[in-house]
Amino acid sequence: MSPARTAARPARSAVVTRAARRRRALVVLVVALVLGLAPFTVVQTVGQRYVVPDPADVPARPVALVLGAGLTGAGTPSPYLARRLDAAVDLLDRGVVTTILVSGDRSGPDHDEPGAMLAYLVEHGVPPEAVVRDDEGFDTVSSCVRAHDLLGVDAAVVLTQDYHLRRALFSCRTAGIDVVGVGVSAQSARPWQAVLWHARELPASTKAAWDALRR
Repeated sequence: MSPARTAARPARSAVVTRAARRRRALVVLVVALVLGLAPFTVVQTVGQRYVVPDPADVPARPVALVLGAGLTGAGTPSPYLARRLDAAVDLLDRGVVTTILVSGDRSGPDHDEPGAMLAYLVEHGVPPEAVVRDDEGFDTVSSCVRAHDLLGVDAAVVLTQDYHLRRALFSCRTAGIDVVGVGVSAQSARPWQAVLWHARELPASTKAAWDALRR
């Protein structure tokens, strides 16, 4: 065997080894992507089953569950939250629901989401006795679990922005509530904010799936 052929073998072997490493890395990457996206896919698929595209078609439920979405610097509902509350007022006025449950974070006198939500509803003609507040709805899962376990809600209409709706429906379903949902506008004066909220659904859906497994 010539010296040239002997030298070529290690070179070809090194090329084959590098190619094998690249293939293994690609396989690992694909598996990681599949595993990472699986919870998101499950949460979104399950939630989609209970989305009502047209608010006019929402079936009767005793409760409209409005999830918190932040306050303005003046302590009033953010534009996102106001849209959720407006949708709840519409359902109440049409007799689709009889009670509005406002669930949010009351972390102090300067941040009282449920209080601001209640005040907004009353200003828009909702009788105070038709509103129930949950001051410890710190996130979507806790709002759903507390609604069912502590407040006895067995059926509800969930009101939130469309990008968040499927995860909210999934979490409330796994908490034991017979829910349907209506998505309201997610339009924002700051487009980058809407992008961030949409992107947040990937890790948030993974957490929702994990929380469901632990129940």
